[in-house]
Amino acid sequence: MNASAPRAATLSDVARRAGVSIATASKALNDRDDVSRATRTRVLAIAEELSFTPNAVARGLLARRTGTVGLLTSDLEGRFMIPILMGAEDAFGAGQVSVFLCDARGDSIREQHHLKALLSRRVDGIIVVGRQTDPRPSLGEDIPVPVVYAYAPSDDPRDLSLTPDNRAGGRAAIEHLIACGRTRIAHITGDPAYAAAQDRLEGARAALADAGLELVGEPMFSAWTEHWGRDAAAMLLERHPDVDAVFCGSDQIARGVLDILRDTGRRCPEDVAVVGYDNWEVLATNSRPELTSIDANLQELGRQAARRVFEAIDGADIGDGVHHLPARLVIRGSTVARQ
Repeated sequence: MNASAPRAATLSDVARRAGVSIATASKALNDRDDVSRATRTRVLAIAEELSFTPNAVARGLLARRTGTVGLLTSDLEGRFMIPILMGAEDAFGAGQVSVFLCDARGDSIREQHHLKALLSRRVDGIIVVGRQTDPRPSLGEDIPVPVVYAYAPSDDPRDLSLTPDNRAGGRAAIEHLIACGRTRIAHITGDPAYAAAQDRLEGARAALADAGLELVGEPMFSAWTEHWGRDAAAMLLERHPDVDAVFCGSDQIARGVLDILRDTGRRCPEDVAVVGYDNWEVLATNSRPELTSIDANLQELGRQAARRVFEAIDGADIGDGVHHLPARLVIRGSTVARQ
């Protein structure tokens, strides 16, 4: 090899000469719409002047296809992440798209490390999956590939975010209980700092108000656990023994409520009906009786996120802002007695 041979120009060289970021230079060479005509013209002229020739990976970027997508999550062990990722993989199709899965474990520094690694691999797009439905910090507007946020919405309204409609879910739970003839309905839920807890409560109260009703007592907040469900149900029945329904903020809480109803000799659903949330089937279908629950359709959420990424890669305008996907009611024996 000739040591004096000139070094081939890189994308970084083009960006530096043009006075723009590498991301902007990439967008200009990729003919993206979000780069001004003047900037695109300047970048293309400098690329020609420097005889910039992209390597095979870079040519894939210019073609807007490397056949890879990044899935950046903050909690791979969380129960809500798995169905979202399964739905996304369904949409990607077996063998059609390679997926790089990165778990930041809720650490912003680790997340930035994974983001840089994904971009260095020239992924075609990124899906960011949050651990809860509270807004999360945006990755920023200079990401050179499409980004869609799933479950936890971005705090930047210019980003596209898909998240479950927890208000509609809370409303559906109460409307079902009212349709079952219940009028003295209590609410036991999880951490009040979670947006999901507040949104579900808001939907529940709206449905009660429409029917001219109010919650029995104040909503009971604490942990998303069976233990809290048992403790809260015991307190609830002591204070309000005539309660005839309980809307629970999670299936785990609902399981604890069912335990206490059984221990105190109250029949479910004849005496007290119970609705959970999340439709965690391993809990709901093994409860006694089986648990009616609100399903947030997380697999569909994952599928929709993947489809939006595909549309963006194809050049479509996928919009921005927060989009709420509907939940569905799954009726089982805790609200409707077997005939």
